[in-house]
Amino acid sequence: MTPNTLSSPLTSNRMAVLATFAAIVLAAGAAVAPERIWSNLLLVGFYLTTLGLGGALFLALNYVCGASWNIAFRRVPEAMAVLLPPAGIGLLIVLALGRERYTWHAHGDAGTFWFKELWTTPSFWMLRAMVYVGLWIVFSRVLVSVSRRQDRSGSVGLSLLNKRLGAIFLVVYAVSFSLASFDWLMLLEPMWFSTIWGVYNFAGTIQAAIAGIIILSLLLRKRGPLQGFFTDDHLHDLGKLLLGFSCFWMYIWFSQYMLIWYTNIPEETSYYLPRTQGPWAPLMVLNLVLNWVAPFLILLPKPCKRSGSVMMKVAVLVLIGRWVDLYIMIFPSTMGSTPVFGVWEIASGALLVGTFGWLFIRSFGNAPPVPTGDPLLSESLHYHC
Repeated sequence: MTPNTLSSPLTSNRMAVLATFAAIVLAAGAAVAPERIWSNLLLVGFYLTTLGLGGALFLALNYVCGASWNIAFRRVPEAMAVLLPPAGIGLLIVLALGRERYTWHAHGDAGTFWFKELWTTPSFWMLRAMVYVGLWIVFSRVLVSVSRRQDRSGSVGLSLLNKRLGAIFLVVYAVSFSLASFDWLMLLEPMWFSTIWGVYNFAGTIQAAIAGIIILSLLLRKRGPLQGFFTDDHLHDLGKLLLGFSCFWMYIWFSQYMLIWYTNIPEETSYYLPRTQGPWAPLMVLNLVLNWVAPFLILLPKPCKRSGSVMMKVAVLVLIGRWVDLYIMIFPSTMGSTPVFGVWEIASGALLVGTFGWLFIRSFGNAPPVPTGDPLLSESLHYHC
């Protein structure tokens, strides 16, 4: 690698310094504003974990579908999936530090909420969190390990093995991630619930993962490792996926909001009332613009999906939109009726970028930039959409 490539020690060190400095700022803030720091760390931990999980999900979906178009840049989602152990363990620490926020205290007749009391028992709640993260780590590591073993053997059987493992992982993911999003985000509003909360967070996860893959693949093409491998045809298909999942995210968002608005039941509207009125209302609009309006309008023309500069900008907007979406999920529940944004939120954003960049660069540099042993690599290199 030349010194100006993405995976150079200089770039890695810069990411590490950024993450370290941000962590120091947040640690200092814990003594001044502990609730606000915890809220930021929950956002960062969940964001990083779902980016890693999104990488593993992208791998599993392509293996199960038997797709070959993605092989040329498959090392990108693989490197994202390798983020899961440190990100997941970090999230578990944040959850353990704030688990009293999720403990259910029954109101009125205790018998009415007996299941919720059982479900939120601190030891049971924490055990589930460890099981969720543990399963994600195991499956992601196995999927990546099998792919990298193929570099040495070139065996078609390893692709078939990952296809079977991917199918199992998708089932495990569907159940565990739905429950995790209930446990870690929805329970911040203990009297509110949504039956499609897991699907909504899945939509945000896969949308952000595709945006991350686009940004990283473009950077790696520009700086060398994927030059000649990642083509405009690959970019075009990633653009179609980003457009599609942006529309899917909006569909689920509207489905949840419209039914709650129409029925107008107080127990259900309690989530949206503070978020659609007063100072939170502009952020709600911004959330829709970043996650759907902008990607939809910009990516409809075919040339935009084949333009590196356009796709880079749209992907960055989507990743910012994911931060706004999680901010709206978490902060009204923990910080009250007024949005807060200042040095702690800037530091948490720096921690997110620095940690992700540092871990990704280290992971990507541990294997050849393309899976040379995959028998279908040639199909991917000559792919035309």
